[in-house]
Amino acid sequence: MRYAVDAMATVLAAALFAAPAPAQDWPAYGGDAGGMRYSAVGQITRANVHELAPAWTYHTGDMTRHAEAMQRSATEVTPILADGRLVFCTPFDRVVALDPATGRELWSFDPELPPILRPAEGFLCRGVALWHDGAAPADALCAARIFLATVDARLIALDLATGRRCAGFGHDGVVALPPDIPPAYPGELMFDSAPVLVNDTLVIGSAVDDMSRARAPSGTVWGIDALSGAVRWSFDPVPRHAEDPAAASWGKASYASAAGGSVWAPISADPARDLVFLPTASPTAAFYGGQRPGDDLYTSSVVALRASTGAVVWHFQTTHHDIWDYDVAAQPSLVTLHRGGKALDAVVVATKMGFLFVLDRDTGAPLFPVEERPFPASDVPGEAASPTQPVPLAPPSLVPQHLTPDDAWGLVYFDKLACRRRLAALDTRGLYAPPSLKGAVVFPFTGGGANWGGGAVDPGRGLFVINTTRVAHTIRLIPRAEEAATRAAEPGTEIGRAIGTPYAAERELLLSPLGIPCNAPPWSTLAAVDLDAGTIRWQVPLGARALGLIRGLPALGGPIVTAGGLVFIAAAMDQYLRAFDIDTGAELWRAKLPAGGQATPMTYMVQGRQFVVIAAGGNARMKTALGDAVVAYALPE
Repeated sequence: MRYAVDAMATVLAAALFAAPAPAQDWPAYGGDAGGMRYSAVGQITRANVHELAPAWTYHTGDMTRHAEAMQRSATEVTPILADGRLVFCTPFDRVVALDPATGRELWSFDPELPPILRPAEGFLCRGVALWHDGAAPADALCAARIFLATVDARLIALDLATGRRCAGFGHDGVVALPPDIPPAYPGELMFDSAPVLVNDTLVIGSAVDDMSRARAPSGTVWGIDALSGAVRWSFDPVPRHAEDPAAASWGKASYASAAGGSVWAPISADPARDLVFLPTASPTAAFYGGQRPGDDLYTSSVVALRASTGAVVWHFQTTHHDIWDYDVAAQPSLVTLHRGGKALDAVVVATKMGFLFVLDRDTGAPLFPVEERPFPASDVPGEAASPTQPVPLAPPSLVPQHLTPDDAWGLVYFDKLACRRRLAALDTRGLYAPPSLKGAVVFPFTGGGANWGGGAVDPGRGLFVINTTRVAHTIRLIPRAEEAATRAAEPGTEIGRAIGTPYAAERELLLSPLGIPCNAPPWSTLAAVDLDAGTIRWQVPLGARALGLIRGLPALGGPIVTAGGLVFIAAAMDQYLRAFDIDTGAELWRAKLPAGGQATPMTYMVQGRQFVVIAAGGNARMKTALGDAVVAYALPE
């Protein structure tokens, strides 16, 4: 669903949504509900950023409390700051509130996950959400609420001041949202991203294992009453009735037995328009679609819903008949373009393919030309790949999309030769080469391009800053009769069962004998895109290996932008938090983190001092250093 990077690490104002987040706060996962990841705080500037130093460090205790399960965890959380409390969740859904000036713990809440839980994507929690009950006295219990969505599919409401459960929400503060069909194992369906609030409606999506079976639990999105916990509406990205306008895109009425399109990535919202913007995933049994002919709406799309009712307002599909796990993973970013002296509200959709689609916020119509281009056909019996895919003419792709034997790379000659030979045996026809029986190169890999870290917006400069990864996967379909023998022969290889289809699916990173990518570095970059012109302003490698031998390491996480003219990002596998000049892309500062920084930072002003905060707990699948730290940086007092 998100990425498969296990082997890689062996070496290695109303105009912009509503108004930007208040200068002193960071009240939502993406800074504001529109996912701008921008702060108007500018105390830290390009002139003084070199003076940044650790102000405080808080340890959650997970390294002791969950020592064994940490090997299946990922720290991907961005804290929020509101009403004077810094609040975040750990990978095991423990919610912690800190004093933002000192890092002192104010309260914590543990939902006590079931010990048998084995979440499909590992233990992770990207964030929590805040809601104020405008009808309640400001000092009343649960007048301000924190909402937690757990990996065992519960929605929990907590009092912001005390961490106590809100008794009037659901059953003693908890709403259970059971799937439509029983999970095959505890954790096949999970919640991993923060909910979003639109007025008094809480919207939450789910994550579903997309490699195990074709008819998995549905990827339902729910609209919940933030006060009572009652379900107001639900939306299934896979249509369930012939009358649904999307049903015709599922040939042979295949929607009746399909699943997927789950909204596991962060959702964006425009409360003034009563809209939520859903980034949807691919169908389940991700790499073979013979049982679901057609474009398969609303999977691998951005879908705008009326937040109060759940009705579809518009949709834009970024990948037709997705058989590459090219789901929309990044939170859609709500921005404003400037054309001909007019402001134009838009949605920026960053994709795993490296494309940016810029869409009209009210209609979903592309604001830069998009054309349907032909791509390779499938030679797998029963499969019918879409003959065309949408390609934006601007901005240009942020990553290369073609990898042939001539492009093979290695640190030494025998490494390069081995990569060349391996590529020669695969389908290397480029972007959208369909998974095949001999194996196809999927480049960029199923983790992107862009992933859940998404991008950040500088509203004054009209820039969209985003990091992307440049690594390849090979995808090979295995006839069902050969599955057992293949598993026995390749015990360390990821093989999805894809029950309900004729093939299992093998997914591997395209690595050399030394365990490094077969394509030339940089393996990740940070870029600034001019959204008004549709051009790339600058692009630089992100991360560096020892001695600077290789620049641009695989990265997972996202950037933020501040009024001080800075971009802050960690993400890369080398364990640094960095600051870049927003105008040039020059690296101005970096600090070594106590563990992997595969999370997106945030910033705020409190007691006259600007802090930059990041959760540094690592990512087990990337094999970055594990830990349980939250670190705040500030200028000297």
